[in-house]
Amino acid sequence: MYSIVQDGDPVLDAVSDSITEEEFGTPELKALVDGMAEALNAEPDGVALAAPQVGVSKRLFIVRYDRLLSSPGDAPLPAHVGIYINPEFVKASRRQVEMDEGCLSVRGIYGKTVRHDRATVRARTVDGAKFERGGGGILAQVFQHEIDHLNGILFIDHAHEQFEVHREEKHHHED
Repeated sequence: MYSIVQDGDPVLDAVSDSITEEEFGTPELKALVDGMAEALNAEPDGVALAAPQVGVSKRLFIVRYDRLLSSPGDAPLPAHVGIYINPEFVKASRRQVEMDEGCLSVRGIYGKTVRHDRATVRARTVDGAKFERGGGGILAQVFQHEIDHLNGILFIDHAHEQFEVHREEKHHHED
């Protein structure tokens, strides 16, 4: 099973490689997605996960739609896990909003980020089919947070009002 790498691991600072045409539809790509889904399922507070967070520098992220709170007026979210391969923004709203944010690779640190209120992403499925999905609120935030991961950016690189939450008072800092 994949474990989630933490801030300080160089893979989180790297720009990820695109999935190549030859990789679509392969058992290896499916195994990577399945492994990421397993790792995300094991994190009850996690809504999405990018491949670099499991140590794989590839342009891929997944979203657990069932863990997202949708904004009023959004289309109902599907029950399955969304898989976004080689994602890119098609458009983003001019309006930006301040949102609370955290990350499974930056345990215990939260902060406020400024994100586009709505965003539309074009991506591909495991089999290589192209699709577009737009969303507002949390889903738009997820798109921006995860694509940041693929570009080697962590939310703490631009968040303000950062604060730490200690679980069971276990202190360990990575320098």
